[in-house]
Amino acid sequence: MEETISLKELLATLRKRILLILSLTFVAVLTSGIISFYFLTPIYQTSTQLLVNQAKNDQPVYNPGEIQTNLQLINTYNVIIKSPAILDLVIDKLDLDMTTDQLNSKITVGSQKDSQVVAITVEHPDPKLAADIANTTASVFHREIKEIMNIDNVTILAKAEVKDNMSPIKPQPVLNIAIALVVGLMAGVGLALLLEYFDNSIKDEQDIERHLDLPILGVISIIEDSKNPNSRNERAKGVTRAGGENAI
Repeated sequence: MEETISLKELLATLRKRILLILSLTFVAVLTSGIISFYFLTPIYQTSTQLLVNQAKNDQPVYNPGEIQTNLQLINTYNVIIKSPAILDLVIDKLDLDMTTDQLNSKITVGSQKDSQVVAITVEHPDPKLAADIANTTASVFHREIKEIMNIDNVTILAKAEVKDNMSPIKPQPVLNIAIALVVGLMAGVGLALLLEYFDNSIKDEQDIERHLDLPILGVISIIEDSKNPNSRNERAKGVTRAGGENAI
């Protein structure tokens, strides 16, 4: 027999297990807040910009063909910047306690479409060290590219700086807490519905009709003995099913 649940029954189920739903949501939000504020290491981001341009000469205007060549070289430059040929020199110059692969994972190189500006972005728990890595990487690349490709068309456009009251880019506690709130609510609602689905106990007349497929003939109220001092001031119901049996 296929069982269906109405919107009214669904709301009643959620109302009945509201404490469970709120408890799971509270635990999820509290856990997310504690982890975000006290356990995750803040990561700061700094960046420097390079301009890939033609070398300075006596030409009064830009050569469109040379500009197109510079744009095509940017993809090559992006790879060279993160290569050991550049990063090993950065590690030696700053005396960094990390491998080339570790430094590579902290650096992101990119540029906008059809733009001659290349951004070197560094993420690190120490904002000053992040700025030093970005600026040193740019200066080393600017110097070494002349030897590597015999081309002098790179200019340092802007250096990375550490600003006052600099905020970390991650973690983002507000976002994490908001996600935990949604996940906690979903988990609470899901668990409430799951518990209700596996709850086969009979609580009222409707449960008898639904689970036993028997019609309700009548309801018999239990009369308590008023002379019994141990009797409770509550009233229970007994349900008479087809066949003359009583369900209490």
